[in-house]
Amino acid sequence: MNEKEWVESVRDFLLSMNFSANIKIDTMKKLPYAREILQYDLNFVPSQESSMEFETDLLIYEQVDNVIKPRIIIEAKLLTITTHDAITYSYKAQNHKTITPFIRYGIMIGRRRHYPLPGRLFRHGTNFDFMISFQKEELDTNEKTAFVDLLKKELGYSCQLEEMLLNSRSSNRRRYFVMQKALSLIELEGTGGE
Repeated sequence: MNEKEWVESVRDFLLSMNFSANIKIDTMKKLPYAREILQYDLNFVPSQESSMEFETDLLIYEQVDNVIKPRIIIEAKLLTITTHDAITYSYKAQNHKTITPFIRYGIMIGRRRHYPLPGRLFRHGTNFDFMISFQKEELDTNEKTAFVDLLKKELGYSCQLEEMLLNSRSSNRRRYFVMQKALSLIELEGTGGE
């Protein structure tokens, strides 16, 4: 199975989970990562713009009527990920978040056998909101549960971020006094600390 086929199989699994009627999941969708304003009118309103797009491996988005809100982008790799991959994908995450600031961005790696998430991802993947590693191409029961739980949380985080950012200047906004970006880790079982 190649990477594209694997991502499609993960998409098919996620579609079977019925997140909600408004949540859609697709592969190979292009989303803007840069917006350039090329000229303005006399009131400094943009009159000519350009955008550049990256193709996403897996996109989870909300669709209500004719409006789409990207919620989660997931990059995918099989077996291994290089330092260059980690840097590149982290850079893509940063760029996508500049255009859609409430988007959540993660990476999934399949066919890792008993190996944990690579240290290079921790070091160079600073713009990832989550990382997940699967032992085989087909997810086992524990991996499926952990992945679905993770994505449900990420969907909630995306909605919360959107609300915070869109209402940040409103006099009627929610008045938070604490925000924390938590770190959640799940250790591989039976690996002897490898």
